[in-house]
Amino acid sequence: MSIGVVVFPGSNCDRDVQWAAEGILGIPTKFLWHETTDLSGLEAVVLPGGFSYGDYLRCGAIARFAPVLNSLVEFVERGGRVLGICNGFQILTELGLLPGALTRNRDLHFICKSVDLTVVSKESCWFKTNANGDDLKLPIAHGEGRYQCSKDTLHMLQDKNLIALRYKHNPNGSIYDIAGIINNSGNVLGLMPHPERACDSLLGGTDGKGIIEALLG
Repeated sequence: MSIGVVVFPGSNCDRDVQWAAEGILGIPTKFLWHETTDLSGLEAVVLPGGFSYGDYLRCGAIARFAPVLNSLVEFVERGGRVLGICNGFQILTELGLLPGALTRNRDLHFICKSVDLTVVSKESCWFKTNANGDDLKLPIAHGEGRYQCSKDTLHMLQDKNLIALRYKHNPNGSIYDIAGIINNSGNVLGLMPHPERACDSLLGGTDGKGIIEALLG
């Protein structure tokens, strides 16, 4: 089995994900052009970071109409795992696979740095190597990473234990310090930090390895 990494015009982290998965962890990886509809033979799909379609209109707003995403909805319904990183998280909210929205950072600046995070929920496949309350350090790089949702949606996320990660020191103004969430079934994870950039000790840390490894269970 292998994983697929979607490539949109404007993606810039697809190769990073491929290197983390295949180059470091030995997970067979296949690039998926945004116009494909064939997800056969894949156990998991990654929507990588970048600026899909130049982030025109708003982040992820055009990408959500890509042919590959029609197949992705069916893939999720069949239980396939999907990881959306940064722009990928934005696309998942635009597509409706995750609730809420990602908006301009609180101070209207692009932020690129490592941040401290807390694992809030391990009620899914993504954090098997972690306990609730464990600390992670992962890099972020975004201008529109401020997670927003209604009070009812926030209460739903809390009640159903769907908040995956929270910032220890909120860098962007996200409601309830949310850095990542999962869907009801637990097979979809969206997060603003970049786990693929934290899989090699030479790059400063390996706290992202567990998340990438979870793509294949």
